Amino acid sequence: MEILTQVHATNLVRWAKDKPEVLVLSGDLTAPTEAHLFRDAYPERFFSMGLTEQNMMSFAAGLAREGFVPLVHTFGVFMYRRALDQIAISIAYPSLRVRMFGFLPGVTTPGGVTHQAIDDVAVLRGLPNLTILECVDATEIESVLDAIHPLPGPVYIRMMRGESVRLFPADAPLRVGQARVLGPEGDITLLTGGVCTEEALKARTILEARGVSLRHLHVSTLKPFDDPCVLEAVLAARRGVITMENHTIVGGLGSATAELIATHGAARSLCRLGIRDQFLHGASKPYLMREYGLDARALIQQVETMLHTDLAVRDDELSAIALGPSPATAVA
Repeated sequence: MEILTQVHATNLVRWAKDKPEVLVLSGDLTAPTEAHLFRDAYPERFFSMGLTEQNMMSFAAGLAREGFVPLVHTFGVFMYRRALDQIAISIAYPSLRVRMFGFLPGVTTPGGVTHQAIDDVAVLRGLPNLTILECVDATEIESVLDAIHPLPGPVYIRMMRGESVRLFPADAPLRVGQARVLGPEGDITLLTGGVCTEEALKARTILEARGVSLRHLHVSTLKPFDDPCVLEAVLAARRGVITMENHTIVGGLGSATAELIATHGAARSLCRLGIRDQFLHGASKPYLMREYGLDARALIQQVETMLHTDLAVRDDELSAIALGPSPATAVA
């Protein structure tokens, strides 16, 4: 499995080289949000705003009105919780080209409730004009800047930092509004996002060895949620639909899927795997994913429930799986 480090940091410097209109803002978390290499490369285009998230978002809005493209970097919880009014009124309402990189989504931090963005999609999905994306691997981190640059309005990105695996080939970039078809056939449709996609790929390796196939789509665009490929996959689910997300099941991918099913009268059973109506402990990502039912084991158990069978999957089978780039990464 290919593992890269500081993918966003290095890619941002390369991507912004010939784009003088691109500026980077940091909320006193420059290195922790991988904005430090940009600061060093283009100091005149970098602004350290301190612990003033509300002011930072208003400042970004002013820059956007003057024709710049500000890329705001901070932990997700500090952005959408502390500066929601500024995001709504100063940025989303006038539909300005502000790009908000919210780091540490869900269980990807051991920092506990003060640092875990478990409801950011739920809070922001109701804002008009706002596009919401989530990156999962090195390929999506490398391609997200190109993907969002043409968009006329604001974008919120759930961003990863540090070590990133490469699940998808480097020549299969993230595309706004288009899911990746990872498993084209199966009586159960599985929709996954973020770090849960990696766990789902592990589970599918075990399931397919036992003759169980899933129609699996990786969803990186959480708003707008109108990819016809997703609807087609939901309608094709004879045994049910499973969503799996690194987010509360209230207001995120699971809720968007439930709305889709209801809107189209699909009459499909739906299981939402994700964080239940609770706050999380502070602990390691593997522990949190296991404790709160976001890992491969939780998905296998749900498939067993839907199929009314016991697949007798051993823990050592799951721990032995090492993933590489998925060959089935067509973007619908």
